[in-house]
Amino acid sequence: MDNCIFCKIARKEIPANKIYEDEHIIAFHDIHPVAPIHFLLIPKLHIDSLADADDSHRDLLGRMMVLASKLAKTQGCNEGFRIIVNTGRIGGQEVFHLHFHVIGGHQHLPGMIHQG
Repeated sequence: MDNCIFCKIARKEIPANKIYEDEHIIAFHDIHPVAPIHFLLIPKLHIDSLADADDSHRDLLGRMMVLASKLAKTQGCNEGFRIIVNTGRIGGQEVFHLHFHVIGGHQHLPGMIHQG
């Protein structure tokens, strides 16, 4: 996708504070962190959202989950972390390229959903 900011990062057209890259996945620090440790994992392949993933993406998604755990530990999340995958407009997705938020570094992260 020509105008997708994460595709531009994957193509190295936009710089990112990378912590990991291989032929399929990039991980980089979030530019608006919500916790002391907050990075994103994205596939280099453009997939709009988790709702658009299918069986052909199974290996890629599995690699992303395993890598998320490994990188969380190397970034200092030794006692736990959270992975958030906002999906679709109603799910709070702002950039329509599949991405995992990996968040940690606080003793207690806030609750998942605030009841109102």
